[in-house]
Amino acid sequence: MPLVMPIYGTRPEAIKMAPIVAALQQSSSLDQFTTVTGQHRSMLDQVNSIFGIVPDHDLNIFAPGQTLNGILTKTIDGLDKLFSVNRPDAVVVQGDTTTSTAGAIAAFYHSIPVVHAEAGLRSGDLFSPFPEEANRKITSQIASLHLAPTSTSRANLLRENIPSADIVVTGNTVIDALFMTVDKKVPFTDPALEELAARDEKILLVTTHRRENQGEAMRGVGRALARIADAEPDLIIVVPLHKNPLVREAVIPAIEGKKNVLIVEPLPYGEFTRMLSMSHLVLTDSGGVQEEAPSLGKPVLVMRENTERPEAVDAGTVKLIGTDEDRIVAEVDQLLNVRGYYDSMANAVNPYGDGKAAARTVAAIEQMLGIGSRIADFGD
Repeated sequence: MPLVMPIYGTRPEAIKMAPIVAALQQSSSLDQFTTVTGQHRSMLDQVNSIFGIVPDHDLNIFAPGQTLNGILTKTIDGLDKLFSVNRPDAVVVQGDTTTSTAGAIAAFYHSIPVVHAEAGLRSGDLFSPFPEEANRKITSQIASLHLAPTSTSRANLLRENIPSADIVVTGNTVIDALFMTVDKKVPFTDPALEELAARDEKILLVTTHRRENQGEAMRGVGRALARIADAEPDLIIVVPLHKNPLVREAVIPAIEGKKNVLIVEPLPYGEFTRMLSMSHLVLTDSGGVQEEAPSLGKPVLVMRENTERPEAVDAGTVKLIGTDEDRIVAEVDQLLNVRGYYDSMANAVNPYGDGKAAARTVAAIEQMLGIGSRIADFGD
């Protein structure tokens, strides 16, 4: 049978690849060989454990203080050696990480077809988000099969002259993964969060880590959270804070010691989905959270100036607010205190998927390899 190799290395990739790996394992027409790079180490391993994935090969490239160029070169070098002894009929890369682009380049140099999951996202600014916008555009030039999560992403690819026959609208596998985990109610490892789960509290969930927000913009986020905490003493602000020292140095000083602010370590995926389901609203600069939270009816305020995920903005589940301190405070206040405004966002329809993206992915790969047929696109 044809051999398909999923390649991934970060926590977000692992979450979105997990349903694809599971669907490939269930396929009677394909063999699969899961390869991880280890770009993220502990966070990657946590996600694999949640979904019961034991990688067939691990490049283990992680190193403290690693650079983007280091990730790229070590990944290409490792895959070059792997392809020489275990050549797949297709590789699957996901999204816009450096692992994804390196995997695509390495496969292309071996004339192996590249399947790009979550293809076609575009912000329109090559440097925002950085380096993701460039990564995803580079991968689009290499891929043989483009798995667009939405019709908007498909339109982006068509504008770049990608043949229509090479594009499938699958929905986003992050919704598949969310549905697979949210009902498990994974126990929190932090006792403070388990105690919070036992109470009926209104929770603001906050995540921030984007490179382009680091520095003064992120310090402004910290000050905004402090003001919100003071103005809303009955609101519990939960901040799973990224381990990057630049993030911590920017955010912690303003909110440290606030009684209604919980600063916790980054949450494993299962715990994060549980916290997401418990939250009242979400303040984030993450890409994936913009897709996950609307599936659970949680309004999302995005601390970015642009987004490659405009569908949720158009649907009304997500609002771009940037990183201005006063704007953050005002927007959170509006969602908490303006009657009807919260419901208008919480009840909007999520445009990102129906939980069947992985099935569409495997069917599209089978068609590309000449052993099956596609199923109807998401939204058709």
